[in-house]
Amino acid sequence: MNLADLETLLAVARERSFSRAAEKLRRTQPAISLAVRRLEESCGELLLDRSGKQARLTGAGELVARRAEQMLLQRGRLEQELLELRGKQRGKVTVGANESTAFFLLPVVEAYLRRHPRIKVEVRRSLSRNIPAEVLAGNLDLGVVAYDPEQRELRAQIVYQDRLAFVVYPEHALAAAGRRGRPIDLARLGRESFIAHNVESPYRDFTVSTFRRLEIPLNIAVEMPTIESIKQLVMRGLGVAFMPRISAQRELDAGRLVEVAIRQFKAQRPLRLLAPRRGPLSHAAQAFWELAAAPPAERAPV
Repeated sequence: MNLADLETLLAVARERSFSRAAEKLRRTQPAISLAVRRLEESCGELLLDRSGKQARLTGAGELVARRAEQMLLQRGRLEQELLELRGKQRGKVTVGANESTAFFLLPVVEAYLRRHPRIKVEVRRSLSRNIPAEVLAGNLDLGVVAYDPEQRELRAQIVYQDRLAFVVYPEHALAAAGRRGRPIDLARLGRESFIAHNVESPYRDFTVSTFRRLEIPLNIAVEMPTIESIKQLVMRGLGVAFMPRISAQRELDAGRLVEVAIRQFKAQRPLRLLAPRRGPLSHAAQAFWELAAAPPAERAPV
C-alpha cells in the first residue's frame, strides 16, 4: 500500500469515475484502474463498487478513504515542517473557532502575520463542540473554545477572560444605569423582548435555567443565526440581548451598545486554546500558540 495509490482511490471516489479521475491526475485510465486494483489486492477487500454507472466506495472503501485522508494530511504537515526546518519560513497553521471565539483571534492573527508574513493562517469556523475532536484527529492544528473540554489528550490553556454580557441600545431605559455602572435586578428583565442566538450552547442553557429557577419570564421574541445579526437588531432598538462581551467590544467602546450589569447573573466565559498533548506542534503552530497565549502587550509590532 502506497500513498500514490491512496491518492488515486480518493480521486476516483470524488469524481465517481475512473476516466474523470484520470483527467484530474493527468494519467491514463488503465493506470488509474491498475492503481485501484493494486490497492484492493493489498487490502484484501473490494474498495469500489463498479456495477453502476458511477464508481462508489464500498464499506471497506469508505474506511480506507478516511484513513487515506488522514495519512495524506500528515504527509502534507511533514513536508511543511521540513520546509520550515530548511529555513524557508513557509507553512500553514489551521485554527478552529466558532463565531464568538474568532473575535479573540483577530489581534493574534494580525500580530502573527506581521512576524511571519510567509506563513498562511486559516481560521476555520467550526461548531464549538466539535473543535476538540477535530484537533485530536489532526484536522486542526489548534482550537479555541469557551469551555473546558476535559479530554486528557488535549493541552488547554486559558488565554482570555470573557463573560456573558447583557447589552441594550443607547436610548433604552436601562442604558442610563449601564453608563453609571449601577447593577439592576434580574427581575427587571422579565418585561424585555430578547433577541437570542439560535445555536445551542452551555451559556444559552445557563441563561434559560437562571430565569426559570428565579421564576422570571424570558421573552425571546427573535432568534438569529449569528452574533453579528443580533448586534444589528439590538442597535436598531428591536430588543435586548445576552452575548459574549468580546464579540460586542467594538460597539461598546463606540457607544453603539451599552452593557448593563445584573446582580443575580454572572456568567464567566474563559477562552481556552487547545492543542494535542502528544507530539510536537509544527513550527508554525507552536509560534501561533506562543503568541496567542502571551499577554496582549507582547503582540505589539516588532
